[in-house]
Parts: sequence; structure tokens; C-alpha cells
Amino acid sequence: MDRLIYTAMTGAKHILEKQGNTANNLANVSTDGFRAQVDSFRAVPVLNAPLPTRSFVVDATVGTDFRPGPIQQTGRELDVAVQGPGWIAVQLEDGTEAYTRAGSLKLSENGQLQTQSGKTVLGDGGPIAVPPDVSVTIAKDGTVTTIDTGFKPGAPNMLGRIKLVNPPEADLVRGDDGLFRLKAGGEAEADANVVLIGGAVEGSNVNVVDAMVDMIELARQFELHMNLLKNAESNEAKAAQLLSLTG
Repeated sequence: MDRLIYTAMTGAKHILEKQGNTANNLANVSTDGFRAQVDSFRAVPVLNAPLPTRSFVVDATVGTDFRPGPIQQTGRELDVAVQGPGWIAVQLEDGTEAYTRAGSLKLSENGQLQTQSGKTVLGDGGPIAVPPDVSVTIAKDGTVTTIDTGFKPGAPNMLGRIKLVNPPEADLVRGDDGLFRLKAGGEAEADANVVLIGGAVEGSNVNVVDAMVDMIELARQFELHMNLLKNAESNEAKAAQLLSLTG
């Protein structure tokens, strides 16, 4: 069988993978703080070939588009958006640390500050617990303060400071849960230069038009590879017919 089927097959396989990543980007166009995944194709020459005329296709994942998304004002006291570079540190179920840009926060049943997906927001000294019957204010440096909403409001009470980090983007890797972690493991140091915007959230940085155009182009490329496979099958059948006549 002609080797064309293997080169065409690798192209079709990786086009399907890129379609999946593009579809995931489109599915998260409304997800707060989402960072689009970026893929690119590259050609890898076939080794040990008589002539360097064939190449396999490899989908080389470039990584993540770290451009900021649009800031949307909400006026909600527990909503924060990271202005410029930086991340909010959260604690996972296994106790490890991860990072997110999704700043729409909430309080758990126990009063702990969490993301909407239920991940515990970390402070400089651990999770931040908020007592009941208070109004919460989050400053631009991540400081969380409360004021008693009873009949006689008291003085502001500082509960802690949200851990804000800014590791190099090249050191970050996206997990299956959409959160980012350090490639080498461990925890990033808090960065006092990271700034929050209160009463706002950052939207997804996915460009819907670009993603839709990519889906159309990928569908056409996949169809092209399927036609190549059909041509290879047709050529094999004709070659076998000729050999049977000459035999």
C-alpha cells in the first residue's frame, strides 16, 4: 500500500486534535478568566526514506494565549479582576497550589473564600475565613476587610490578603481542570506588584470570529486529507489490477 496513507493519516489525526482544542476554546468563550489554547502544525521529514519527499504532520502545541480578556464591571463585592499580569492562588483538594484568573468569588458554607468552581482562595497565611453578617471589601492589593452589618457598625477588620502571584508565563502549564500550575512543581512566591480591580471580572480572551474561521479551515483541511486517502486506495486498486493482468 502506498506510504501516502500514513502521511495523510497523520495530517487528519492532528487536524482532529486541533479541532477539539478550538471547540474547547469556543465552549469557554463565556468562562471568566479563560485563556485560549494555541496550536500550530509542523512538518517532520520521514527518516530512512530514499528521497526526502515525504513528511509527517505533527500538531505542536505552542501553549496558551496569555493576552488579557476584557474587564467587565459587575459591582459585586466579591468580584475581582486581575489588572495586567498576575494570578490568584487557589488550593486544590489534594492541598497543592494552582492559579486562576477567574475572580468571581463566593463564600462556602463554612465562610471560606472560594472561586465559583469551589476552589479555596489562598491568603498569605492560608485560606481566608469570613464571619457571618459582615460586608466584605477586597482592596487592589488583595487585602480582605469586613465591616459588621449589625445595628452598630464597628471598625474595619482585616482578615488577610489574597495571595497574588506572577510567575513567568513560560513556567506555567495548564491542567485538565483549566487551572495553571508551575511546570517544575512547588508554589510561586507572592508578588506585591499584582493589582486587583474590585467589583469586576475578567472575561475570556477567546476571539469568537477567529475561532469560527479556524473551525471552517480545519474542516476543509480534514476533507482534503480524506480525499488523499481515497486517492491512495484508488491507486492501489488500479496497480493491483495491472499486476494481475501482467501476471
